[in-house]
Amino acid sequence: MEARERKELFLKQRQVLIFFVLLGIAQAGSEPTHYSVAEETESGSFVANLLKDLGLEVEELASRGVQLVSKGKKLHLHLDRQTGDLLLNEKLDREELCGRTEPCVLPFQVLLENPLQFFLGELWIKDINDHSPVFLDNEIILKIPENTAPGTTFLIERAQDLDVGSNSLQNYTLSPNFYFHLKLQDSPDGILPQLVLEKALDREEEREIRLLLTALDGGNPPRSCTALVRIEVVDINDNAPEFTKLLYELQVPENSPVGFQVATVSARDLDIGINGEITYMFSQASEDIRKTFQINTKSGELLLAQKLDFESIQMYTVNIQAIDGGGLTGSCVVFVQVMDLNDNPPELSMSSLTNQIPENLMETVIAVFSVSDPDSGDNGRMMCSIPEDLPFLLKPSVENFYTIVTNSALDRETNSEYNITITVTDLGTPMLQTQHTFTLQVSDVNDNAPEFTQSSYTLWVRENNSPALHIGTISATDRDSGSNAQLTYSLLPGPQPGPDAAAALVSINADSGQLFALRALDYEALQAFEVRVRAADRGSPPLSSQALVRVQVLDANDNSPFVLYPLQNASAPCTELLPRAAEPGYLVSKVVAVDRDSGQNAWLSFQLLKATEPGLFSVWPHNGEVRTARLLSERDAPKHRLLLLVKDNGEPPRSASVTLHVLLVDGFSQPYLPLPDAAAPERAQPDRLTAYLVIALAAVSSLFLLSLLLFVAVRLCRRSRVRSLAGCALPDGPLPGHLLDVSGTGTLAHSYQYEVCLQGGAGTNEFKFLKPIIPNLQPQGSGEEMGDNIVVRNSFGFQ
Repeated sequence: MEARERKELFLKQRQVLIFFVLLGIAQAGSEPTHYSVAEETESGSFVANLLKDLGLEVEELASRGVQLVSKGKKLHLHLDRQTGDLLLNEKLDREELCGRTEPCVLPFQVLLENPLQFFLGELWIKDINDHSPVFLDNEIILKIPENTAPGTTFLIERAQDLDVGSNSLQNYTLSPNFYFHLKLQDSPDGILPQLVLEKALDREEEREIRLLLTALDGGNPPRSCTALVRIEVVDINDNAPEFTKLLYELQVPENSPVGFQVATVSARDLDIGINGEITYMFSQASEDIRKTFQINTKSGELLLAQKLDFESIQMYTVNIQAIDGGGLTGSCVVFVQVMDLNDNPPELSMSSLTNQIPENLMETVIAVFSVSDPDSGDNGRMMCSIPEDLPFLLKPSVENFYTIVTNSALDRETNSEYNITITVTDLGTPMLQTQHTFTLQVSDVNDNAPEFTQSSYTLWVRENNSPALHIGTISATDRDSGSNAQLTYSLLPGPQPGPDAAAALVSINADSGQLFALRALDYEALQAFEVRVRAADRGSPPLSSQALVRVQVLDANDNSPFVLYPLQNASAPCTELLPRAAEPGYLVSKVVAVDRDSGQNAWLSFQLLKATEPGLFSVWPHNGEVRTARLLSERDAPKHRLLLLVKDNGEPPRSASVTLHVLLVDGFSQPYLPLPDAAAPERAQPDRLTAYLVIALAAVSSLFLLSLLLFVAVRLCRRSRVRSLAGCALPDGPLPGHLLDVSGTGTLAHSYQYEVCLQGGAGTNEFKFLKPIIPNLQPQGSGEEMGDNIVVRNSFGFQ
């Protein structure tokens, strides 16, 4: 019975709670109220009075703790708590706040307390015509050929306007002229201006047309801007280029250098612009001419692309063509006669050449070559030499053959390659020479160990780092090359293996030498550690060296201050006694706090956040001493609660709060009075709500009991009246089958017979089941079925 009553009480409490929750949600989900103001309205201007919308009177504003809240970082409105007026905090620029979004809406909320209530509002900023249209280019240039057909349209860059709606760009106008009219086309981005050609252009009549394009917005008064449209009439090509000379005859010495200017051809074109621009090129030129000469396409200069050889070709015939920008051409012929000179330098032929030798070999043959000169006499006599500052010797052999051999041991680290130039000079006039240069590579031998750039490294990493953080790079070099200079980095095991060993804290990339932190470091647990890095090359045999790496962990502000006194987790609050005769500056207590961080992260400052009597106490910011700020009076409350903040100097700062209770006494002999529960005012609001819930539950329970008693009384009255009006008869046998449920699923059972009391003279065949005459004491089904029936009956509350 008690369990059922507790269940009913719980269900009714939950119904009342759900009712209040749904009521709060309905109030919070209401539609926002719209207010409007024009942009650029002065700061402090009146927007609306919220008293009517809030359903409050002026005197209720302060008691309800009204607050204005905005979703953005900046609050553009201000609520006057004395009058309920909604005022502007600053001038509002619609274009800065919303850009081209229309409408420009700034949502805000009004928060009311006691009880908690939200009021939603929206400030609609109306646009004013405070921006003029602007062309991005003050001058618009169009180039139109003079043969363009009338009716052709030309798109012009449109103007820009920051305003929206009717204040945005609405129209364009064009200065009067004989050739063009303005056509406006609508587009999703606004109105696009187009120039339409009405009259054919003639460059010889008018080379340039200047028009003034004006853009107008829809404001009142309208704003405008102008741009100059400059139309350049482009000429068509109707004149071919003409050379000043049709035939050029020249003599060129065969020793003329490459790039030598052989001649300059010139042509002119009466057209202008691109139609008058002439390009020079070869016409029907053979492969020899194209290899020997080159022409400047702009200036017409004919230059030598390679040296001439009288023994090969004595005369060249060069056809040159001039082409203008329209495709018309003109041509001329240049005859070039080659003059014979001592122009054949000596020739050098390499018979054997070694490009690479090891650095530890001596007196090795590097090259074998021969020299020759097709000239005769002194022009065919030759001298051969190599630079004297090289560790090589030039040895002559038979029939103009020479060999080059090493003169001393080579060192690849000193010089990894040698550029050897062989110079062959004849004795002609002028003297000609031939040079042949080849590169000799000195192959490496692994004779140098790796060298670190520093003997020791210091790396810094801030604590609480992410795993796999790159904290620095260790670099070493090897003077060798190839695989002898390919380095592999590794960490050497430390003297103390384990989870706190250096190898468990960092790892190194074997190829690049990058060091990574394997896990997050804690400055408070480990300030620094050292690890040795080994760099080994891949030579045979391999050489290696070591370097020391010291990792310094930098402190981060990850620990909040911890208050040692007064204790905050004690069962009873810490209370300080203060005599009423205390002088200003009397030491009441001292807050003691520590911070596990270091440096400025552990510099603590103290601040008084809240006090029962503001101005009575002060806190020294550096040592946490709580002192009286003035003399005590009889009007001061006997009990005070101080809320203090302890904050460190980190970035970002961390803080902790501490509560200090102060009891005023006439003297330290006065007995200590326990401080009342400070949280009682804070529980006043929840206790009031609990009282409301208990009253509502009691009212509902009373109504339910009253209804139940009324129902029982009515039933008893009806039963007594029926028995007095009619007799009762017992049937001889069981009830007819159509009145019984033979399937066992209805409301009657075979094992029951009932007294049937009929009303004599009743107009209906109404009957009632009063009580069973022969109860079924032996159940027909199994024990399991009987148990099920008992469960079903009990579940409906029958006894």
